[in-house]
Amino acid sequence: MAEATGRVKRELVLDGLDCANCAMKIEDNVKKMDGIRSCSVNFVKQTLIYETDEENEALLYDVKKKIKKLEPHITVMDHPSAGHKKQGGHHDHQHGHDHGHEHGHAHGHDHGAEGHSHAHDHGSGGTKKMAIRLVVGAALTAAGLLIDAGPYVELAIFLAAYLVAGADIVLQAVKNIIRGQVFDEYFLMSVATIGAFGVGQYPEGVAVMLFYQLGEMFQGIAVNRSRKSISAMMDLRPDFANLKVGSDTKRVAPEEVQVGDYIVVKPGEKVPLDGVVVEGSSMVDTSALTGESVPREIETGHDVLSGFINKNGVLTIKVTKGFGESTVSKILDLVQNASSKKAPTENFITKFARYYTPVVVIVAVLLALVPPLVISGAAFSDWIYRALIFLVISCPCALVVSIPLGFFGGIGAASKAGILIKGSNYLEALNDVKYVVFDKTGTLTKGAFKVTDIRPTLEGMNKEQLLEIAAYAEFHSTHPIAESIRTAYGRELDEGRIESYNEISGHGIQVQVDGKAVLAGNTKLMDKESIVFKQPELAGTTVHISVDGRYAGYITISDEVKEDAAEAIRTLKQMGKKTVMLTGDSKAVGEAVGRSLGLDEVHAELLPQHKVEEIEKLDSKKSAKEKIVFVGDGINDTPVLARADVGVAMGGLGSDAAIEAADVVIMTDEPSKIGTAIHIAKRTRSIVWQNIVFALGVKAIFLLLGAFGIATMWEAVFSDVGVTLIAVLNAMRVLKAK
Repeated sequence: MAEATGRVKRELVLDGLDCANCAMKIEDNVKKMDGIRSCSVNFVKQTLIYETDEENEALLYDVKKKIKKLEPHITVMDHPSAGHKKQGGHHDHQHGHDHGHEHGHAHGHDHGAEGHSHAHDHGSGGTKKMAIRLVVGAALTAAGLLIDAGPYVELAIFLAAYLVAGADIVLQAVKNIIRGQVFDEYFLMSVATIGAFGVGQYPEGVAVMLFYQLGEMFQGIAVNRSRKSISAMMDLRPDFANLKVGSDTKRVAPEEVQVGDYIVVKPGEKVPLDGVVVEGSSMVDTSALTGESVPREIETGHDVLSGFINKNGVLTIKVTKGFGESTVSKILDLVQNASSKKAPTENFITKFARYYTPVVVIVAVLLALVPPLVISGAAFSDWIYRALIFLVISCPCALVVSIPLGFFGGIGAASKAGILIKGSNYLEALNDVKYVVFDKTGTLTKGAFKVTDIRPTLEGMNKEQLLEIAAYAEFHSTHPIAESIRTAYGRELDEGRIESYNEISGHGIQVQVDGKAVLAGNTKLMDKESIVFKQPELAGTTVHISVDGRYAGYITISDEVKEDAAEAIRTLKQMGKKTVMLTGDSKAVGEAVGRSLGLDEVHAELLPQHKVEEIEKLDSKKSAKEKIVFVGDGINDTPVLARADVGVAMGGLGSDAAIEAADVVIMTDEPSKIGTAIHIAKRTRSIVWQNIVFALGVKAIFLLLGAFGIATMWEAVFSDVGVTLIAVLNAMRVLKAK
C-alpha cells in the first residue's frame, strides 16, 4: 500500500483498547509527533496505523512509549505481519482481552473529557470476578440496612461494601489525578460517592457504585457483541492455503504463497488468493465479495478471486497475485481503514465533548457553593449532594460510543450488500446527493456487443440466411463487431466456402462466399460500391450487406443495457435525484440508451477530460450542501471519479485504477446498488441522530431535575450508563438494514 507514495506505513495492535475516547486521544497525540505524516486509530479493530516518510525504528519506539504513557493498560504489539499489512481476520481482535480486566476495569482510561465506551470483554474470568464483587457488595449493603447496631458499625459495614464494589475506581481516579488528568468518569464517580458518604447518605453511595459497575459490565458486553458482529461480517480472511508441493499439498499461511505457485482448494474452503483455475470445475459462492446470492460456475481457464467459497469440486489454481495484492486483502484494507475518514457528525461530537465536561464541572461547583451562601436556610449538604448528582449525569459517554459504532455498522451493512464504502464521511455524504452521473459502457450497459436486430431486404432471404452470409464475410476479422456476428450465428463455419477475402480499412469486407460477391460494412462501403439502400433510423452499429451488387439487408449490433439499470434509475428518481449519463459513444447510441432508461440528461461523444468539465458544470449549478455522485468502471473514468463528491466504481472486475480512485466500490457491478447505498446511508444517519437527540434529551431532563433536587443519585447513574447502553443497542440496528 505504501510503496506508491514513497511513504512507510506501520500498523500496531493496541490490545486492551476499550474506550472510543482513549482511541481518539491516542490518535490526536500520535498525530502531533514529529515525523508522523498521518495516524489513524481504529477502535473497532483495535489497531493504529501511522505513515512516515522513511523507515524509522526510533520513531516506532517513541510511538509505543507515547501510547504507554497515555494508556498504561494497553499492550502495544507489532502487527502479526509488519512486512505486508495483514488485514482482518479474527486473530486481530480476539486476543483474550482479559488481562488487565481482572480487577474490574481499573485501567487508566483517561477519558479526558469524554465518555467511556469500555468494550470490556472482561474475558469470562473478568466478568465472573466482577459479578462476585457485585454480589458481595450487595449482600453487605443489605446487612448494613437491616442490622441496627449503632452508627460506627453501620459506617464500617457500608465502607466495606463500598471498597468491595468500587475501590478500583477510586484508585484509578487518584492515579489519573497524579498524572494530571482530572475530568474523567472515575473522578466523577469517586467524588459523587465519597460525597454521598460525606453527607451521611451511606447506602446511596454504595448502591450508586454497584449500579455503575453493573451498567459498565453490560455496556462492555453490548459494545463487544456489536464489535464482534461487525468483524464477523467482514471475516473474509482465509486462514490457510493448500500449497502444491510435488504430488503432495502442504498447509501454509496465505502470505507464504508466491505468484506462480499452484494451490488446491477443496469443497467448503475459501479461495485464499487470486488466480486462474488450471484444473477442475466447481460452483463458487461469491456472496462475501459481491453480495450475489447465486453461485457462479467456474471451470479451467476462469479467474477466481480470494474470498470466494468453493462449493463442490476440487480446484487447482495458479496464483496470479500475492496475498498483499489479493482482492480480499484490498477489501479488508478498505473496510478497516474506513473509520479513519471520519464523518462531520463524529468530529462534531468529539469537539463538543471536549468543551462540554469542564463547563459542567464549573456549573456543579457553583451549584454546590452559591445557593447555600445566597439562600437563607439552605443547607450545604443538600446542595453539595445536588451538585454531585449533576456531575454524574453530565458524562457524555453515550454520544462518544454510539456514534462511531453507528457509522461503522452502516459501513458493515453496506459491505454485506456488496457495497464497499471507504469512509464514514462518504457514507454521510450519500445523504445529500442531488445528481447521480453515470458513465455508459460497463456501468449502465454490459460493455459487450450483441446482435440486436437482423433485417433482410432481399426477396426470398430470411434472417438466418442473412446472418449466415454475414458470419462468413466476417470470418477472418478480429473486430469485436465481427466476433458478435459470429457468436450470434453460433455454428461451425466451413472455411472452404470462402475465397478472395479482402478487408477494406475503414469500410468493411469484400469476399466471395459460395461464388457470390458479398460486401459487408458501413454506409461508406455501400456508397463506394454504388449500392442503392435506405439508411435506417436507429441507434447502434449497423453492418450493411450486399450480395452480387444488390442490397441484402442490415444487422444491428449494440451494447446491451444491464438488467437492473432501468430499476436503478427508477429508484433514484423516486428518491428525487437527477440522473445524468456521460458517454464517449455516438449521440444516437447515447440518446437511445437515455430514452430507454428514462435518464434526465445525456451528454455524448465526450473524451475523459470533457467528462470532468461536465461534472464541473453540474457543480456550479448545485447548492453548497448538495453532492454529486459519479459512477464509472474504466481506467478513463479515474479523473472523474476523483473529481466528483462521491466516486463510485463498478468493482466486480472493474479496473484497479478506478477502484483505487473511487470512494465507494460496488462489487456486483449492479447500478441498482447505488439506491441501496443511499438507503443505508439515510438509515445510518437517522439512527445516529436518534442517539444524539435521545442522549442529549435525557441528559437535559435529568440535569434540570438534579439541579432542583428532584433526581437522586440512582436516576443520575441511569441517565449515564443506561442511556449509553440503549444508544449502543440502537446503533446495532444499522446492521440489520434491508
